[in-house]
This record gives sequence, C-alpha cells and structure tokens, in this order.
Amino acid sequence: MTTPVLDTRGRRLRNLRVSVTDRCNLRCGYCMPEEEYVWLPREEILHFEEISRLVDVFIELGVDKVRLTGGEPLLRRDLPALIRLLAAKPALRDLAITTNGVLLAAAAPALRAAGLHRVTVSLDTLRPERFVALTRRDTHAQVLEGIASVPGAGFTGTKLDTVVIRGINDDELADLIEYGKRVPAEVRFIEYMDVGGATRWSFDQVMSRKEMLERLERRYGRIEPVVEDSTAPADRFRLSDGTVFGIISSTTAPFCAACDRSRLTADGLWYLCLYAMRGLDLRGPLRGGASNAQLTGLITGGWTARTDRGAEDRLALGQRTPLIQVGGLKRDPHLEMHTRGG
Repeated sequence: MTTPVLDTRGRRLRNLRVSVTDRCNLRCGYCMPEEEYVWLPREEILHFEEISRLVDVFIELGVDKVRLTGGEPLLRRDLPALIRLLAAKPALRDLAITTNGVLLAAAAPALRAAGLHRVTVSLDTLRPERFVALTRRDTHAQVLEGIASVPGAGFTGTKLDTVVIRGINDDELADLIEYGKRVPAEVRFIEYMDVGGATRWSFDQVMSRKEMLERLERRYGRIEPVVEDSTAPADRFRLSDGTVFGIISSTTAPFCAACDRSRLTADGLWYLCLYAMRGLDLRGPLRGGASNAQLTGLITGGWTARTDRGAEDRLALGQRTPLIQVGGLKRDPHLEMHTRGG
C-alpha cells in the first residue's frame, strides 16, 4: 500500500486536476472577461504520453482521482486517446472531466467508450438570453443538448456546476435543482471566487452558502446536511424528497484544511493551490530526460513543503479586491483560471 504523502498541514496528495488546453469556446465574465488572450505555445503543450507518464508518477505517490479540465477540454484534439491511456491505470479510482457542454453531445459516446467515469458540466443559467450575457456566445441550446446526451451515453454520477452571482443568476437556484432532477444530475452551487480572470469581482456579488440555504428553505422547507467523510469541495445537502445538491463555499467558508487537490497546466506547471502565484515546472525535467525517481522527488518535495491555504488567507483580509488585476494576467497567462484549470 502506498505511504501517503502529506503536506505541512497533514493534507494528503490524492486529487489531481489536469488541464489539457488553455483554450475555450466561451467567454464567461467571471473567468475570461477579455475577448483575446495570449495562448500557450503549441510546442509547450504536453503530449498525451507525457501526461500519462506524469500521472503514473502521481499515482505512485497516492493520487487516485484525476479530473480533466481546461480551458474547455473537448477542444483538445483526440481527447479519447488520452482517456484510454488514463482509464487503463487500475489505481485510478475516479476519472472525470469538467466541460462547458458545448461540444458534449457529439463527444459523449466516444468519451464513455474510452473509459471516462463521470462528467461534470458547467451550467450557470437555464435562460438563453442570460447565457449570452454571461458567456458572450449563443450556444445555450448546444449545452442543454450536451447535458441531455450524458445519460444515453451511459454516464452516471453526473454533476452540474453553477457559479452563483448575486443579481445575475441567484434567482435560478430552485430552477436548476428541478432541472437536475430531470437530467438526472447533482447540482453544485459555487460561491463567486476572486481568482484568475475574475477581475470585476466584488464581495457584494457573492451569495454565501448561508444565503443560498435560506433561499432554498423558503422554497423546499427543511434541508438536511449530508453527513459524510469526504475531502470533496462541496458540502452536500438533502431535500425532503431525497434530492441531493452541493454548495462549494470557497469564498465565505473555505475548506483549505482538507484540500487534497493540485493542478497540472497543459504545459506542465504544477500548482498546489487555486490561489498560488507560482507553479513547479514538471515539463522541463520530463523533456530533459528526468527519470521517474527524479520526478517523484520533485513532486514529493513540492507537496511535503506545501503550506498553501489561499482561500483562508483571502478571507482573513476582510476588505478585498480581485486577486489579480488585468495587467498582471497579461504578463503571466498562467494566472488565468482557463490556463491552470478550475
């Protein structure tokens, strides 16, 4: 049995998010508020075999959950080929993808056939006109078609992620839960976070977990917390009819103490916290001929020295502005959420 690799706060290295591209086909205001970006050079993007090898090293250190992210991961050419490589690893207990759903309807059967376990789709609104305002793209119908294709492709355990922004979509909480019942999928509401491209973020736009629960209780009556031993980011709750939903309260009630997630960018930088300003370069050593033992040493050294508690640090500030201003993002595209993965 693998000896757990622990950081300075006793958190285990277990959950790896792998960005396969920094490109996206939406322009959501809370993530990618600009129309044009500096994209990662193509020659610096990790090949599938390189990702697979790095995942092997992470597995040896205790990682048993991998989530493919972006950007929009379905923009990566031949993505099922990577999924086949990863799905063949017996130690991977959970292999999932987070997608905006625009390309999902056509891709879902191939993703399932390749061995993908689960799908999470970002869905911030059920209203087409509001979708256009949020994303600056008129592809809402394709997203709903993609979500509808998931059960037929054979997927279960589907999740829908909604970033809740006060005054924008906070009036759709119950509508989204009802939609999730029909899919079927578990809806997870995410507090609006001040990271990456959220350069127009302000605290008064944040709807807290407490406020969400109060609003939903007015609609559904008593809501019970789901008691479980989990390091997942969402606190889960159950309605009286058995429907379960989640709330990820990174902004007002951070879960840093149990966070076991790290992120690998499409060009091989490893970030230990969503709020981290610097990552550890794994592509350089990998392409420079480093052995698996040397890569293991780099990753172990990075994790065991990990002190990150970014969301807690941000909360402690009290009065806060967006983490990074536009100028900083233009100087270093790795600070963007669409580059490092959400």
